[in-house]
Amino acid sequence: MAAAEIIQGEIFRDQRGKIASLNNFRFDGVKRVYFITHPDVTVIRGWHGHKLEGKWFYCVRGAFRIGLVEIDDWEHPSKDLKPEIVTLTDEESRIVRVPAGFASCIKADIPDSTLMVLSGKTLADAMAVPDSYRFDKDYWFKWSELK
Repeated sequence: MAAAEIIQGEIFRDQRGKIASLNNFRFDGVKRVYFITHPDVTVIRGWHGHKLEGKWFYCVRGAFRIGLVEIDDWEHPSKDLKPEIVTLTDEESRIVRVPAGFASCIKADIPDSTLMVLSGKTLADAMAVPDSYRFDKDYWFKWSELK
């Protein structure tokens, strides 16, 4: 199975402002886009995984920590799996690609942070085949203990 991947973008600044770009990102496989805004830093969304659907995450505003774990058993995943934690901020232009077979969990580090999510399935396709697996936010570690 493919691993999660970070695609580095660029940020250009001058007296006119800032341009954040993702010149090395290709939209192959992207079928839809949506935005998630966390009103405060206590909101933790996840763990949510898909056997068949890949996702891409990009921080539009603020900062997020995203936990990523490759699932070994969708009905009873091992508690011994070691998630990777990726930090995305609006101060660096990076997109993280999460292939099918992973679960993710997201937490804002700054109030009113916004995350752009790209999906490899249309909403109709995603709803047509059951492929949504949810696990408790503290299944692999306690977010409250993460520094």
